[in-house]
Amino acid sequence: METRMTARVSVRRAMRSDLAAIRRIEETSFSRPWKSETFDELLGAPAMEVLVAVAGAEVAGYAVLVVREREAELANLAVSGPHRGEGIGQALVARAIALCGGRGARRILLAVRASNRAAIRLYLRYGFRTIGSHGSYYEDPPEDACIMLLTLPEEC
Repeated sequence: METRMTARVSVRRAMRSDLAAIRRIEETSFSRPWKSETFDELLGAPAMEVLVAVAGAEVAGYAVLVVREREAELANLAVSGPHRGEGIGQALVARAIALCGGRGARRILLAVRASNRAAIRLYLRYGFRTIGSHGSYYEDPPEDACIMLLTLPEEC
């Protein structure tokens, strides 16, 4: 997939006012979307980080991270359909890596649908490597997950 950089993108921590846009992206991106209350709870949780990518004045994507001591998980990442291919995912992954490193994490784990080739290519570009798979991880439709890991340098 070719990346077309058409909009200036900024990434920041999510605010409560972003929740409706995050929910819309979630519902159109996943067959089993997280509940609205889940995102509301995440914003106040100490181990959680919710990032949004803003293109123009619009929330175009988001990422959810769990950061605990030296390990983090990229738990969710989605880009709105009209903004796919504009570098939104790249901006979110880059900021997520920097944030995790800044909070002391030295490893970032994630699970991605085995069929999501665009996402896998993106993660590989940022240094993640496949370390295994998890059978029948996803439902609706059933699918295996690729488990990926990024090891951050100590000085990150």
